[in-house]
Amino acid sequence: MFERLLKKIAIQLKKGAIPYMVIGGQAVLLYGEPRLTRDIDITLGMGVKGLDKIKKIIKAIGLKILIEKEKEFVEQNMVLPTLDKKSGLRVDFIFSFSPYERQAIERGKDIKLGSTLVKFASLEDVVIHKVIAGRARDLEDVRSILLKNPKYNLNYIKKWFKEFDQSLGENFLKVFREIKKGL
Repeated sequence: MFERLLKKIAIQLKKGAIPYMVIGGQAVLLYGEPRLTRDIDITLGMGVKGLDKIKKIIKAIGLKILIEKEKEFVEQNMVLPTLDKKSGLRVDFIFSFSPYERQAIERGKDIKLGSTLVKFASLEDVVIHKVIAGRARDLEDVRSILLKNPKYNLNYIKKWFKEFDQSLGENFLKVFREIKKGL
């Protein structure tokens, strides 16, 4: 059911010429250990101004928007939550056009699902997203990904954590180093 829905989303986003990448639990399944996930997270390479275009795509896919006052909600939260009524799966469309997200989408990896190419975040960008999310489950996902994939671009990860730490006053690089130390 995830695969069917991912393919439909990828086809419609490609038709609409909208850059995107699959992040979250679906991307973890690609790089880490299998785990239960009940949603699909799609980062879009566009800001809120693209909301009407995304709403048309959502309609074409057959998803139901889960909130009212979509424009205000997306402006405040940068996400448009939807539901696939057939499968009961939630699909979150995340609006973003930051320099980091643009680069992450460009670095995305095309994965063939049947005859359809679906763009997933790179391993490094999944790690970055998960450390920033910072929940216990996310940090365990990072550990799983790093254990399963010992070859990755450490310099890319460190570069972005340093930038985020400096601009946000956080300690993401320290958290990442602690995870690595525990492997």
